[in-house]
Amino acid sequence: MGMMSNNDMKIILIGAGNLATQLALALQKKGLTPAWVYSRTEESARQLSDRLPHSRYTTDLAQLPADGDLYIFAVKDSVLPDLLARMPANTGLWVHTAGSVDCEVFRPYSTRYGVFYPMQTFSKEREVDFDDIPFFIEANSEADTELLHHLASRLSGKVYRANSEQRKYLHLAAVFACNFTNHLYVLCDRILQEHGLPFEAMLPLIRETAAKVADMSPFDAQTGPAIRYDQNIIAKQEALLADPTLREIYSLMSRSIHETHNPEKKQES
Repeated sequence: MGMMSNNDMKIILIGAGNLATQLALALQKKGLTPAWVYSRTEESARQLSDRLPHSRYTTDLAQLPADGDLYIFAVKDSVLPDLLARMPANTGLWVHTAGSVDCEVFRPYSTRYGVFYPMQTFSKEREVDFDDIPFFIEANSEADTELLHHLASRLSGKVYRANSEQRKYLHLAAVFACNFTNHLYVLCDRILQEHGLPFEAMLPLIRETAAKVADMSPFDAQTGPAIRYDQNIIAKQEALLADPTLREIYSLMSRSIHETHNPEKKQES
């Protein structure tokens, strides 16, 4: 366990996408620069390695050193099984960074394995501050859970233990909070553009809506015509939507808001 307190932990990073890039840069800031970067394509492996002094890169899994302490698989869920099947065996701790992949995916390939899941939305070019990002960790032994807890705590002030079942629901909830919300911004932008209005006019509203739920429950923060089901406004707004999918989203959302705030109405619908 002593190796965690100093900076000689040998980290091997498998992947060079959005999350891998941001995680590598965050590790580097804490003096834990990955020693090696693997990516399927030479260009992405080299680009990330260039941002990490003293790190090497490869597109061949067999070239990765077998004496790493920690192998972080930061890749798309769909490519993980194939990568694991081709990965040379070693005695390091293997972890993935995925929300919806079970810890047990490693079982046939490694005796030490776990999950190191930072719950945030990542883009390669937009650096994020990891101090505030919640990490959810899990491992198949208490010693390795401690090890991951220690590592995550160097990056973030918010570290939680969560098993694979809990993490599935965490990821599902995050899709509602992040991906669906962002899609609604896309639809909002489209409506505004079609009528010569700027998206930036929405930014104060977006910021306040997000800030409000830090101080009160999302349930209590809800406003708008759907709570009381103001059918006059709802019907007028639905009529403005020519796109049937948009109209369906508007209608379904309005009904969900109303039923959430008036549970007795749910039986009637």
